[in-house]
Amino acid sequence: MNLLEVKDLSKTYGTGETAVHALKGATFSVPKGEFVAVVGESGSGKSTLLNMIGALDTPTSGKVWIDGKDIFAMKERNMTVFRRRNIGFVFQSFNLIPELTVEQNILFPVLLDYQKPNRAYLEELLEVLNLTARRNHLPSQLSGGQQQRVAIGRALMTRPALILADEPTGNLDTQNTSEVIALLKEASRKYEQTILIITHSRSIAQSADRILQVSDGVLTDFGRCRE
Repeated sequence: MNLLEVKDLSKTYGTGETAVHALKGATFSVPKGEFVAVVGESGSGKSTLLNMIGALDTPTSGKVWIDGKDIFAMKERNMTVFRRRNIGFVFQSFNLIPELTVEQNILFPVLLDYQKPNRAYLEELLEVLNLTARRNHLPSQLSGGQQQRVAIGRALMTRPALILADEPTGNLDTQNTSEVIALLKEASRKYEQTILIITHSRSIAQSADRILQVSDGVLTDFGRCRE
C-alpha cells in the first residue's frame, strides 16, 4: 500500500517573463515504511517538493495524497490538525525551543494537540535516542548531534505516518551524521514510518531504499536501490 501519492505536482513563483518554475509536474508514489533519499543541486526544487508534501506550501497545480487523504482538498484548520498528527518534520537547524528541556521539546507536539502523552513511548524514544540521561537538559547544554536527536524524537513522538527531513545532517560531523541516519532508518523499520530525506550526501543516498533526483524542477525516480 502506498502511504504517499504525488500527482503532477508543480510550483511556479511569479508570472510572465519573470516566472520561476520551481517544480514541474512531479509524479511518484511511496509505499508505507520506505526510506527515500531526495537528491539534487541547491535550488533544484528539492525543498519546494518537501514543503508541498508537508503542506507547508501550496502547489500551483497537482495533488498530494497521504494515507489516502487529499491534503489540499482539506480546509485550513483540518489540514493543520492532519499535518500535526500525521507528518513529522526534521530540519537542518533543529528548531528546538530553547526554554524547554529535552523531554519537554519531545513532548511539545503532543501537548500542542491537547493529547495525553504516551509515557511508555516517551521512555522508549529517550532510550533509543540515547537521551535518557539528558532528559532535563536545555538545548544549550547539548551538542549538535544531541540536539538533532531531540528533533528526531519530537518528530517521532506523535507516531506520524510520514517523516520529512530536510538536510537533517547538514550541521553535523561524520560520526553524528552516521548516528542520525541510523536512527531515522531504525524508525522506518521499527515503526513502519515512511521517510523522505533531502541530502547532498552520496553515502546517505546510497543507503536509502530508493533515490529521487530533482534537477531544474524535474523529478526523476531512480527506483529501489536494493531488494
